[in-house]
Amino acid sequence: MANLSRLRDWGLLISCNLVWGCQVVIYKIVQQQSGPVFAALFPITIATLLMVPIVWRQHQKVASDAGKGLLPVGDVLQFLLIGICGQVLAQVGVATGARLTLASNAALLALALPVMTALMAFIFLNERMTPVRWVSFVLAVAGVLVCAGIRWGELSFTSTRYLLGNAIFFVAIAASAFYNAYSKRLLRRYSALEVLFYSYVVVVVFMLPVALYTEPHTFRSILNFRLQVWLGFFSLAILQYFFAMLIFLTVLTRMDATQAGLSNYLIPLFGVLAAVIVLGERFTANMVVGGLLVLCGTLLVTLYEGRQAPQVANGCCPTGRQGRLHCRQR
Repeated sequence: MANLSRLRDWGLLISCNLVWGCQVVIYKIVQQQSGPVFAALFPITIATLLMVPIVWRQHQKVASDAGKGLLPVGDVLQFLLIGICGQVLAQVGVATGARLTLASNAALLALALPVMTALMAFIFLNERMTPVRWVSFVLAVAGVLVCAGIRWGELSFTSTRYLLGNAIFFVAIAASAFYNAYSKRLLRRYSALEVLFYSYVVVVVFMLPVALYTEPHTFRSILNFRLQVWLGFFSLAILQYFFAMLIFLTVLTRMDATQAGLSNYLIPLFGVLAAVIVLGERFTANMVVGGLLVLCGTLLVTLYEGRQAPQVANGCCPTGRQGRLHCRQR
């Protein structure tokens, strides 16, 4: 049963990464008529508005049952932290960095996300890297490199022309990893929906004046958006920023951030497949081989650590300092 539960969670993570893998293609569509800041802000705003009645009803029920009112100041500061240092930097950074650097540079830098997530989880959550996790990381990295079709001759990390874009993109990757890891601390006290909603509120409040100042032309042309662009925005809002993020945070309550972050290696794989299907790019044997390597990496950590789940259920968790201390005491 523990393995089945673990496989269910990984199935949910795969669905999330499928959605995130398609976001580059959708962003290309919506940015035909909008700037990068608006392209991130608008769907997040839609997703936030969709959450308002659900979160309000949930908050009212909790407040009546437990006598709770406003959020504690300490928690407000933490939501501001993950909203600005996590969501804002990640969303704007990816959109801006991708415009200022080569696609090959961006693809290679994106490989840092699971590793950065593991680092953030070690710093903020006391999670540790096991030998099995390292092997899974190696397999997943190899798979992405094989299938992504990175043009190594085009890589340019020292050129001053692309230096700013590379730096911004890397900051965005680090911010996304920080959000993934630090959110788990708030998930101990709040539901996944609440964590997502409050962080999105911070994003909207912070990014709206920035978008109005830097991209006023986009706001003036909203009524002229083509149907394809509107469909792209609603796909981002409902699938990526609402359902996929909600599912990811929910699974994060049952799984180490390092393990969940490993699934992010599926993003470039699904991105390549989306480009083949939507943009008509050529399907190659490298994509099949790379995809199998990524799948082997994720299955390895899923099946092996799934067998460790009974220890966790019995109160013996080997993945943190407190858990190991508890195990020794037992």
